[in-house]
Amino acid sequence: MDSLSGTLPEFRCALVTGATSGIGLEYARQLAPRTGILVLVARREKRLEEIAADLVSAHPHLRVKTFGSDLVDESGRIHLINLLSREELFPDCLINNAGMGDYGEFRTSEWAKTERMIRLNMEALTHLTHALLPGLIARRGAIVNVSSLAGDLPIPDFAVYAATKAYVTSFSEALRLELRDQGVRVLAVCPGPVKTNFGETARRATTIKLPTKEAFYVPAEKVVQDSLKALLNDRPRVYPGLKVAATAALIGILPLAAIRLLMASRPRKSE
Repeated sequence: MDSLSGTLPEFRCALVTGATSGIGLEYARQLAPRTGILVLVARREKRLEEIAADLVSAHPHLRVKTFGSDLVDESGRIHLINLLSREELFPDCLINNAGMGDYGEFRTSEWAKTERMIRLNMEALTHLTHALLPGLIARRGAIVNVSSLAGDLPIPDFAVYAATKAYVTSFSEALRLELRDQGVRVLAVCPGPVKTNFGETARRATTIKLPTKEAFYVPAEKVVQDSLKALLNDRPRVYPGLKVAATAALIGILPLAAIRLLMASRPRKSE
């Protein structure tokens, strides 16, 4: 991130969801030097407080507010939105990062987990964006929606997850067009595989591994770094990492019939 010092936009107040680990935690770390107030949201409140203490120790100028909230539940989101208003926290940067996956055949999925994934990946992201949008427009702010390369593909064993990310990408692109004249930047971040705890929560059994080649993994630091560069350059979408970007470019030019063939021959879950 040193190469970006002094070039990234400064934010008065940045809000990051899913901030206790992985990409969300990395957003908190990389935004900390560049914002006055950092609002961190996740379910694990104690872990949020530990992260906040570390960030303030490293950046004495920074004010960090933490909110333990389960964004799956509408009541939890409404409570969070009300708390933000009550404490006069008006983000000019919204990082919609919270999300989850479920790896395995749809026919054997547990509906409770599938429903939770749909609500978190799509409903929570849309609800928070809608609630905070007036303030983002007033401050000519930015919205970063963490999607996935999976959103570009119909992926067997990841059918619902990929579909939710297709929604995130499409929503981001359309919202960007709507808000262009209001000066609000909207970015869809579409990473490939990243070494986080995502795989552990997506797997249904500890013996099943996600069929992803090691060479395609991109560090969370790189994902966030590339996305902040893309935000600075007002790009609509970014695929962090050269191999992931090349794969996305190839997907973009392939006919649907070829994509179907590729997905049909894709390695399935392995024991």
